[in-house]
Amino acid sequence: MPNQKTEKPTPTYLTPGCARKLRAELKEILYQLRPEMVKTAAWAASNGDRSENADYHYAKRKLRQYDGRIRFLTKRLEEATIVDPVEQQKIANGRVLFGGTVTVENEAGEEKVFSIVGADELDASRGYISWVSPIGRALLGSKVGDTVSFMTPGGLTELEIISVEYKTLE
Repeated sequence: MPNQKTEKPTPTYLTPGCARKLRAELKEILYQLRPEMVKTAAWAASNGDRSENADYHYAKRKLRQYDGRIRFLTKRLEEATIVDPVEQQKIANGRVLFGGTVTVENEAGEEKVFSIVGADELDASRGYISWVSPIGRALLGSKVGDTVSFMTPGGLTELEIISVEYKTLE
């Protein structure tokens, strides 16, 4: 049998704030949204012919969506490693680690601030970037004064690390 590459799955890292949000979403679906939709489906089913009952079909489709999201969230929270950015500071030794907030300067002299987070927390408007993104991978392990390079659709980009801090992210 030929050698087959067995890739390890990418680990799932979450900040405590993200884990709280995912747990809250799961709780809302399990204890509010889904039970309400079960009642709607039961009501719609009681109206007779289900083959042409739009309310029934909508409720069943919505229940399938909720069930899929419940499975996703449950698995995500079970396999996730929750990493507190404040705790990361204790082991960082000035390096950029998951959860770090990094101020960088680009080639044009503009400063930008990025927080390295998990894939479930991406929010470009807040500067939250994934640790597996090209810029996230380039920043990880770097220190103040380092210049990091990574490829973008526009070509090679270089950033200089100005500061690194570890704070609670919400």
